[in-house]
Amino acid sequence: MASHRRPKQSGPRCTGVLTVATAAAVAFGTQSASADPLPDPNKKGVEAQVDRLYEQATQATERYNGAKEKADQLKKQIAVVQDEAARKQGELNELRQRIGGLAASQYRSGGIDPSLHLLLSEAPDTYLEKASALDRVGERQTAVLQQFLSRQRALQQQRQEASGKLRDLDAVQKDLGNRKKEIQGKLSEARRLLNTLSAKERARIDEAEDRANRAGERVDLGSEASASQRAAAAFAAAQGRVGLPYVWGASGPSSFDCSGLTSWAFRQADVSIPRTSQAQANIGTRINSLGDLKPGDLIIMRTDLSHVGFYAGNGQILHAPKPGATVRYESIARSGMPFMWGVRIG
Repeated sequence: MASHRRPKQSGPRCTGVLTVATAAAVAFGTQSASADPLPDPNKKGVEAQVDRLYEQATQATERYNGAKEKADQLKKQIAVVQDEAARKQGELNELRQRIGGLAASQYRSGGIDPSLHLLLSEAPDTYLEKASALDRVGERQTAVLQQFLSRQRALQQQRQEASGKLRDLDAVQKDLGNRKKEIQGKLSEARRLLNTLSAKERARIDEAEDRANRAGERVDLGSEASASQRAAAAFAAAQGRVGLPYVWGASGPSSFDCSGLTSWAFRQADVSIPRTSQAQANIGTRINSLGDLKPGDLIIMRTDLSHVGFYAGNGQILHAPKPGATVRYESIARSGMPFMWGVRIG
C-alpha cells in the first residue's frame, strides 16, 4: 500500500485565503504572548460558531454558483437571440427594398398600388386583413407582402424573447448581489469572532488547520482503480491541485470552491458537468454505499447537498472544504459532514 505524496506547487500555497493567523495579525499586530488576556472559557463555543459560519458561507456559495451559472446561460441565450434578431432585421430591410422597387415601377407606370403604399408604412399588416385588398394586388405582390409580414412578425417575436431574457438576467444579477453580500457577511462575522480569541488560541487553531492541510502528504489511498478512464483523468487533475486555496465562487485553475474543483477537474478530462454540488448530485450513476465507491467518483455531502468532492480511496475524500483551507485529502469519517451518496461518471 503506497502512500500518496502531494505534488509541489509553483505558486504561493495559500495566497488569497483567509487564515486565522492573518486575521490575528490584522487585529492584534505584534502583540506578545505575555500580553494576552486570560483564556476565554467560551473559546470552544467561538470555534463552533466560526465553523457554523464557514458552513453557512459554503452553502451560500453553492447558491451563488447556481445563480451565476444561470446568469451565464442567459447571457449566451441573449447573444444568440440578438444575433438572430439582427439577421431577421437585415432580411426585412432587403425585402423592404424589393417592395420599394415595385412601388417605383408602379409609380412610373401610373401610380403606386394602395397595397404597396400601406406596406411601406409602419403597420402594413392591417391592410391584408381585408380580403378585398388582396383583389387589388397581383399574385407576385401578394407573395412579397405575405413574406414581408411573416418576417416582420418573426422579428417582433425575437425582440420580445430578447426583452424577456434581459428581464430574467436583471433579476438573476440582483440575486447574485444578494448572495455575495450573504457570503461576505458570514465571513466577516467569522473574522470578528476569531478576533475575540487570544493570540495563543488563534495560533493553536491555525496550526491545527495547517496540519489538516498538510495531512495529505502522508495519506494512504490504497491501490483501487477508478471505474472509468474519464473519472481517473478528472481525479488525477484534481490531485494536481492539492495545496491550492479555497476561494468562494472560484473554479480554477489556481483556487477553488468545492464544486469549482470537481467541475474544473472533469473539464480537464473533456467532460462537462454542472457547476453546483446540488446539480452534480443528480447526474451519472448514483452510488448509495461508501463501500461501493471507487477513486474518481463524486461524493455528495450534507443533507442539503451543498458539498461535493472526489472519493480518493481508502475512506478519503479529496476536496476544497471551506474558507481558510486548501484543496486536501481528508478522512470522510472525520470531515464532520454526513455522506449522502456518490455519483459515478463514465
